[in-house]
Amino acid sequence: MKKKLFGTDGIRGTSNKYPMTPDLALKVGQAMGYLLRRQPTRRGGKSGKKTVLIGKDTRLSGYMLEQALSSGLNSMGVRVQLVGPLPTPGIGFLAQNMRADAGIVLSASHNAFYDNGIKIFGFDGFKIPDEMEKEIERLVFEDKLNQHLVEPTKIGRTRRIDDAEGRYVVYAKNTLPLDLGLDGLRIVLDCANGASYKVAPAIFQELGAEVIILGNQPNGYNINDKTGALYPGKTCEAVKKYRADVGITLDGDADRVIMVDDNGAVVNGDHILAICALHLKKENQLKNNTVVATQMSNVGLDNAMKSNGIKVVRTNVGDKHVVECMRKNNYSLGGEQSGHIIFMNHSTTGDGCVAALNVLAVMLREGKKLSELRADFKDMPQVLINTRVSERADLETVKGYKELIASIEKKLGNSGRIFVRFSGTEPLVRVLVEGTDKKLISEYAESVAELLQRALG
Repeated sequence: MKKKLFGTDGIRGTSNKYPMTPDLALKVGQAMGYLLRRQPTRRGGKSGKKTVLIGKDTRLSGYMLEQALSSGLNSMGVRVQLVGPLPTPGIGFLAQNMRADAGIVLSASHNAFYDNGIKIFGFDGFKIPDEMEKEIERLVFEDKLNQHLVEPTKIGRTRRIDDAEGRYVVYAKNTLPLDLGLDGLRIVLDCANGASYKVAPAIFQELGAEVIILGNQPNGYNINDKTGALYPGKTCEAVKKYRADVGITLDGDADRVIMVDDNGAVVNGDHILAICALHLKKENQLKNNTVVATQMSNVGLDNAMKSNGIKVVRTNVGDKHVVECMRKNNYSLGGEQSGHIIFMNHSTTGDGCVAALNVLAVMLREGKKLSELRADFKDMPQVLINTRVSERADLETVKGYKELIASIEKKLGNSGRIFVRFSGTEPLVRVLVEGTDKKLISEYAESVAELLQRALG
């Protein structure tokens, strides 16, 4: 079987275990550096020296891996600039803004501290294409990278830059229209003890909001630990306790956001897409009258958009696929139910802070509470079960699987759907069922999950 490093969102795994080991990170750095060295000088430069930014979140292993990546890049003659903890979308922005040749983020996003990952952005701020990922894999596994090391006089330097946080804060603030401010708004903000723990509070406070901050005490171990976008319960309670106008919960690398309305109810990525799409259409700013979503989005999104004359295009799961579809077809808004929201007019990837600011702008423009804005969205009952597995196999070959799926699809008819896939970032199989009867779809989902657990667990 062909060896593979990249999943749906970069390389990811448990720290100090394959593939997230220092030696493999060094090889990835070398492979990246070698490929960059072969590319023509961009933007009219003459020196031919390549530069790569490296950012990270707050997990302990980030220190180890950034040094390994830097060494690999330096050995290929590439200059490295370390920016420290910064949201993933911040690296996409800075790679483009600072005229770097690439940007790398060390983060496992919403995973626990013991995992880590490598996400790579190109000079244009977008995640690198599949072809480049495959070329990095080829170079790493051929194990001939030392043949391409530069001469001693051409080894690259690594330095830390201190103003990256400020640059990102200014960029994010500028995505809120200049005639709007957040004065008078009380916001509960949960930073998940992650990459946004400094910049996110600054963004909303500098725009005038009163901010009650949660999850801003990272210690290397507590990133995403019962806090942030995967655990919005704390924010729901805090919104009610402090009578806040809105809650904002980010994940560990702040590329996704889940919000909480003034009643303490969760507002997920589908709701955010619907709210922003309706407003953008009203302002004639929704390109091609289309929203891009993934197969995991609730059919309620389709219904809400259809009733307002907006088209929904679905892609495979992963914000990278959403962005690819948006770029190819000139769409301006897309995202995932999990909270990756892409405003192509502002960012090159999902950005939790930018998405939250866009929702706040809609609230201010329309003079409505978040609970009022989300009232137009009616969720179809949906059940999602994540089952841990020890192996990945073609689901069609699992005994009894095809028959069970066919039976469930027949029972659901046109009033629901079932969608099963392996996670691209964790050893899980995800079983999603939608339908009108919550009890029945729960039973359907459990039956599929149990079958796969027995076969693959």
